[in-house]
Amino acid sequence: MRPQPPTELFEDFSGCAFAAAPELEAWARDTFIDPDSDMFNPDHAHLIPASIGMLWTTVENSRKGRTVIGQAEMGQPAGMMGKWARARAEAQVLGWFGSVPDFIITIDANFWMSASDAQACALMEHELSHCAQELDDFGAPKFRKSTGLPVYTLRSHDVEAFIGVAARYGAVEAGVKELVEALSRPPLMTADLIGCACGTCQARAALS
Repeated sequence: MRPQPPTELFEDFSGCAFAAAPELEAWARDTFIDPDSDMFNPDHAHLIPASIGMLWTTVENSRKGRTVIGQAEMGQPAGMMGKWARARAEAQVLGWFGSVPDFIITIDANFWMSASDAQACALMEHELSHCAQELDDFGAPKFRKSTGLPVYTLRSHDVEAFIGVAARYGAVEAGVKELVEALSRPPLMTADLIGCACGTCQARAALS
């Protein structure tokens, strides 16, 4: 069964409520990254050796007028920071995870509590899909010479498009045709597979 946020998270009214979610990371790894899982996605195979820290939050977030319910970031604090600001950010990450992970995924706890199993799985796989391996100049996966481990980076969406433009002109923008074709086929993940991995909706139905 997919894990749920801790109840005490919803009792924190400070406006900065975050909680480390090792149980969420373990579930995501067992469900989508483990090759032995029925829901294994080979698109995430490069994450087998990756360290991924996950967080729950009840802090509302939005970007460009849209609600943010999940976010993937590089684990190492990035951006324009002074020495103290960077050290402070790293100290926070160490406090959550004990080390600086390759990636940090933050999930909106309120959305997760109300989401169906399919919605929860789609959100988690969406964020995992942002966690990518760098490619070299020839398009081959990049590895660190010192360790042989993948060099990680963040990946943008396959398709950036407006529904209104697609309605007016059809699938002519880059990537839209491929998206339409993918949506026209039956989902690879069946309700039975999702139910086995999550079980939350089945448990709710049993209690009702």
